[in-house]
Amino acid sequence: MAEAAPLTEYEFKPYKAKKGEEYMSEGQLKHFEDILTSWKSELMNEVDRTVDHMKDEAANFPDPADRASQEEEFSLELRARDRERKLIKKIDESLDMLSNGDYGYCDTCGVEIGLKRLEARPTATKCIDCKSLDEIREKQTRGK
Repeated sequence: MAEAAPLTEYEFKPYKAKKGEEYMSEGQLKHFEDILTSWKSELMNEVDRTVDHMKDEAANFPDPADRASQEEEFSLELRARDRERKLIKKIDESLDMLSNGDYGYCDTCGVEIGLKRLEARPTATKCIDCKSLDEIREKQTRGK
């Protein structure tokens, strides 16, 4: 039987907790480790594709408009990769938290973040209540 392709961030199967299963059990930790490592691998592959694309497509166009279009395209790709680089750092931090037993608990108040929230945002470090309070505070300090 052929091995199944790794699931992407959006294709994982939601975790079904067993009755009486403890929060962040071994099965849950493995579930989130698989999600995070798959997501990181996907992002790293995207970085490699971008580098290859930029090498292959790099040309010195004599027409300034063509050159400007290519530079703008490369600029957009590099910005996207920079966001992904920051996300990879967050994924690595989440994997570290997973290995030291801190994953799945709010950095601010220590309560369980929850399986559904972590599946929606595997790099979440705050429960929904603390995150909501942070967003309210941010809006108040910005004056919006």
